[in-house]
Amino acid sequence: MKGTVRFGIIGCGVIGPWHAGALQHVKNARLVAVCDIVQEKARTMAAEFGAQPYSDYHEMLARPDMDAVCVCTPSGMHAEMAVDCARAGKHVMTEKPADIALPQIDRMIRACNRAGVKLGCIFQRRTQPLWRKVRDTIAEGKLGKMVLGDAYLKYYRSQEYYDSAGWRGTWKWDGGGCLMNQGVHCVDLLQWIMGPVATIFAHADHLARKIEVEDTAVAALTFKSGAFGVLEGTTSVIGMDHRLEFHGDRGTIVVDGEHIAKWEVPGETIEQARRYETDEGSGAADPKAIGMAGHIRLLGDLAEAILKNREPMIPGKEARRSVEIILGVYESARTGKPLTLPLKPVKTRPRRGRS
Repeated sequence: MKGTVRFGIIGCGVIGPWHAGALQHVKNARLVAVCDIVQEKARTMAAEFGAQPYSDYHEMLARPDMDAVCVCTPSGMHAEMAVDCARAGKHVMTEKPADIALPQIDRMIRACNRAGVKLGCIFQRRTQPLWRKVRDTIAEGKLGKMVLGDAYLKYYRSQEYYDSAGWRGTWKWDGGGCLMNQGVHCVDLLQWIMGPVATIFAHADHLARKIEVEDTAVAALTFKSGAFGVLEGTTSVIGMDHRLEFHGDRGTIVVDGEHIAKWEVPGETIEQARRYETDEGSGAADPKAIGMAGHIRLLGDLAEAILKNREPMIPGKEARRSVEIILGVYESARTGKPLTLPLKPVKTRPRRGRS
């Protein structure tokens, strides 16, 4: 494999520097440009990583020497920018979630397909050896018939966190709260490991924070396999990490944060399974406390996918799945009724019990 994929980054806020730093470790990639509407942010990041700064991403997209773009802006801006990138002939990597509305994600996918460019999304936990081991173990039937798949995503974000940027905690740009922003990673893991969700019955509201969107949500799930599940999310409790539990009629796996709490798998010991653990940071209490290894893997994979002309590890159609589940939670909470996936075009805000 020969060649270098030249990247630009739109958005120099919290996550943009992670992409810039990760690209320094991808042998077939080079960062050439960064963009932010706050010019000082763009200049600062450009100086740190040896790139050219822009304040208008359309100007950046006009560069003939740029092949791919990382979209690191608020979630509700992803689709418009990704479509513009595709029309400019640039490959696209979006941060999670791909966008906050299914029609917008579908629009991104169509635009990239028409332009013949790759569309990838950041779900870095899918790259970690631990989660790949969990998925493979269940896919191989080692737990027997799956009975339960649960995700408890009890995170903490202060009111100051939401007040720190005008887009946080809003429907228009954040698209949701504890599930759409913080919880989407583990919602993706749950469906990636357990398979598609069939039905959802949920409650969601803002119980502690002064925001438009939910800071707490609970949902009962059924999977297409016939297994049941529970999804809990919040950003208003202290001292907790995410916890995913998988139960079959012959075994159980429990992962607390990024570490195995229980590994009852026939023929395997917990010590054997723990060899797959890595400490890459979860961001449960601090969004900056995440490791860079997953971003390096996914950006390296996109560069390779471009050079070899194959699909990236997590294409747009895969990134769409977790968003549909979360929007299903919001719609069930809004109506007070269970619903069946796939979603029909509906309102996506949860029922508001408080102001």
